[in-house]
Amino acid sequence: MNNKTLNIGRYNVLEVLETGEHGVILDGLDAGRLLLSRRQSPAGLAPGDSLEVFVFLDSLGDPVPTTRKPAAQVGEIAWLEIVEANHLGAFANWGMSKDLFIPFAEQPSKLSKGRHALVYLYLDNEGRLAGSNRIDHWVEDEAREFKTGQAVSIMIADKTEMGFKAIIEHQFWGLLYANELYQRVRKGQVLHAYIKRVRPDGRIDLTLSQPGFSQGKMAGVGEQIMAALQANDGFLALSDKSPPQDIYATFKVSKKVFKQALGGLYKQRKIVFEDGGTRLVE
Repeated sequence: MNNKTLNIGRYNVLEVLETGEHGVILDGLDAGRLLLSRRQSPAGLAPGDSLEVFVFLDSLGDPVPTTRKPAAQVGEIAWLEIVEANHLGAFANWGMSKDLFIPFAEQPSKLSKGRHALVYLYLDNEGRLAGSNRIDHWVEDEAREFKTGQAVSIMIADKTEMGFKAIIEHQFWGLLYANELYQRVRKGQVLHAYIKRVRPDGRIDLTLSQPGFSQGKMAGVGEQIMAALQANDGFLALSDKSPPQDIYATFKVSKKVFKQALGGLYKQRKIVFEDGGTRLVE
């Protein structure tokens, strides 16, 4: 028997042992031979090839490989729809043939059918896949390994008085400040963000705008403004007086960066300001 361990609830790269009319036999490491059904097997596989599959457990507790992509793997968080809630617990659709079970003990407040929830995927004490809505139990407050300006993936969580709590890389809490948000965000939304600041206590402040724009990047914003002007008969319905959210919706930059880029174009006599917008100088 192979002494390497099959990772349940995660992606595994497995060797093809055989191919046949029923599908492909994969080397399931310590779990033995695994059958990947014919309808899920990519064409042209041959013995000796490697294939990445996700492995979950069927109703009997046996490992099953699949080429389908789940909403999350063990150790990750996803925004899932609750498709059933009964005397056993709740069940969420996570993209697999078998719904994800969320025990009552992992529900801070009882989940109901039809709603969505943030769910963390984990293995229980018996090695079975399960979900948890107790996100605070799995996500840490302190994260000192990040650096200012570092790009990260975040998931929007709860709204607070100051803004929105967000989950960084499925592991750490961060905060987006409301007065720095130039777009609408919703719970469960996944966004690209940047580390704005690591506080002395290890907590993280986030921003959706890349900190410290260089002159080269500023020139890039200026080029975007010029392209927008040329594409709209020389007029852009935005200026240094425009609301931050309108600027962000068009150019995905903060009002500060937009104003700096406009200032550079104005000094070069490429634009003039008019009521309601900016005009290209011909």
